[in-house]
Amino acid sequence: MVTFKVGDNAVYPGHGVGEVMAVETKEIMGSEHSFYSIRIIESGMKIMVPTNNAESVGLRPIISKKEAAKVLDILTETNVKIDNQTWNRRYREYMEKIKTGSVYEIAEVLRDLFVLKVDKELSFGERKMLDTARALLLKELSLATSKAELEKQDKVAAIFGLNEEDGKPAQA
Repeated sequence: MVTFKVGDNAVYPGHGVGEVMAVETKEIMGSEHSFYSIRIIESGMKIMVPTNNAESVGLRPIISKKEAAKVLDILTETNVKIDNQTWNRRYREYMEKIKTGSVYEIAEVLRDLFVLKVDKELSFGERKMLDTARALLLKELSLATSKAELEKQDKVAAIFGLNEEDGKPAQA
């Protein structure tokens, strides 16, 4: 079972990195329940997660430096085959991957959408999903390694738009 203490960073699937602000006990229908009170860093949203359900909802610690390296490998993989299905089918498939909370699945979605963007115009939903995947990964990777580390790799910096000039993200 995964346990967190106040001040720890934790990743909540679909919302990103949050900080454990408190471990609270509340009485619900006559019985005491313990909750992690988490503030999502990106949005400021507050989430209450029952401590005994943390694992089943996908709450997990930040990835390690070693895992971050694997994620960067996924992002920089260029020899990928993009499914030629309709955008809405692809969108549903990518949404499922993002909902898993798996950093590797989110990295695949980001990479695939970034590669697809080079060949053709993304739909509004796909552009929004690209931004979501980018935001979810960037915060966690920045904490696992460092933003400077990410900026060092041109391809990764381009994907995250870290070397932007005149307000436009750099192209790969």
